[in-house]
Amino acid sequence: MGRTVPSYRHALEREVERWKGFRKGLRGKDAEAFDRMMNACRMFASAGSMATRPILLEAMFMSILLYQEKVLTGIKERLDRLEKRLGQS
Repeated sequence: MGRTVPSYRHALEREVERWKGFRKGLRGKDAEAFDRMMNACRMFASAGSMATRPILLEAMFMSILLYQEKVLTGIKERLDRLEKRLGQS
């Protein structure tokens, strides 16, 4: 017997493929940003599959938000270190 539900990773790749037309409409840096967002979904695919959400986009959006939070936290930490080094805390 085969699987009745496709794996999250396969479903994710199909969803990314469905957004191909949208991506084609983006220019330069916007297309690069879109690709980074889709890669964020891939980075957290294990968590997405564990979420067992009936709507795939919910897990995708959460992955993108988590990635953005990590990036922002890293930037804030670097800024805090720089300010401390400059004596501007």
